[in-house]
Amino acid sequence: MLDFHGPELAERNCMSTLHRDNALLIVIDVQEKLTAVIHEAAQLQKNIERLVRGCHILKVPAVLTEQYPKGLGPTTDSVKGAFADTYGTEPLQKMCFSGYRCSEFAATIKPLERKQILVAGIEAHVCVYQTVADLLSEGYEVTVIGDAVSSRTERNRDIALHRMVQEGAKWSSTEMALFELTTEAGTEEFKAISALVK
Repeated sequence: MLDFHGPELAERNCMSTLHRDNALLIVIDVQEKLTAVIHEAAQLQKNIERLVRGCHILKVPAVLTEQYPKGLGPTTDSVKGAFADTYGTEPLQKMCFSGYRCSEFAATIKPLERKQILVAGIEAHVCVYQTVADLLSEGYEVTVIGDAVSSRTERNRDIALHRMVQEGAKWSSTEMALFELTTEAGTEEFKAISALVK
């Protein structure tokens, strides 16, 4: 069980509540050859699909990356399909582990002027961690969606989550983040999000 207690952690994580007009979803490297060996891959993909579709309902933009697709294969059909159904965008291809060190990635997210970044994808201890670390160093508020990131081993995933939080990221879940962005019950958006997470 992960332990995220301590006053020093609370001081580092004094970011504001998620707001849909300031949020951006980044989905990192959910590719066929990687996903085949990822811990709890089926649930991971299901949660990422929910995030993508939920963020689209809430008008939160989203970016998808692929790490060296020639070697690791394309994005899985389920995740790529969710992006195609909603945003209609293609993945940004990269060679650097950190998405932020890819010039196309930075050039895509900077004009959006969104400072609250939701992060999902794989692997938690490599590409996800390094992207989160760079985003934090650039002044972004980062929320890692804990049930939508993973690694080949549970241990590597947990170490990565712990380190990202220690370094200043927040930790959330798919459902928690979507309802935090929704903010209000009784709306058509609330109904759509509620149906999505059932």
